Amino acid sequence: MSSPDAGHPSSASADTSRRTTVLDAALTTFARFGYRKTSMEAVAQAARISRPGLYFLFSSKEALFRAAVTQALERDIAAVERVLADGERPLPERLLEAFDQWAGRYIGPWARDVAEVIEANPDLLGEIAETAPRRFEELVTDAIAAKKGREAAPTVAQTMISASIGLKHQAPSREFFLARLKAAIDLLAR
Repeated sequence: MSSPDAGHPSSASADTSRRTTVLDAALTTFARFGYRKTSMEAVAQAARISRPGLYFLFSSKEALFRAAVTQALERDIAAVERVLADGERPLPERLLEAFDQWAGRYIGPWARDVAEVIEANPDLLGEIAETAPRRFEELVTDAIAAKKGREAAPTVAQTMISASIGLKHQAPSREFFLARLKAAIDLLAR
């Protein structure tokens, strides 16, 4: 006897897709209005879901915020892992793309708002606020160590990360950020 859902997309898959859509809308809404001024009603409207439906998925604004940021950071880390694992490409090219996935996407007016709302509310995020940056540093360090040796890798990785943080705060555009970061990586990867 076959399942009534046989041949149809699973409801779990649809639920995951809906949750992803809601979390993306939430992050955009938090970036636009800030954490304190964002209401569950505003997120529900942006996600095209009813307010009770939103509360069914997330019990509070804090839980919604944490889930939205966690999803974004996990997506960023997964992209960085894929980029750095591609041993066919030169290390400086992989590093530049990894930093673009991690920080470059958050350069510019809207993206800057996302970064600011995340940075302004670290206590709402729990451990992901520490584990994601630490994982990024590990990935960069490992990629450098594979090419340059383990001894210098941590210092070079930390210096690249510091440079990217400084550039992120002064970059008027993603292109500017990437051009300057490319110069820093070229110098440090020698």
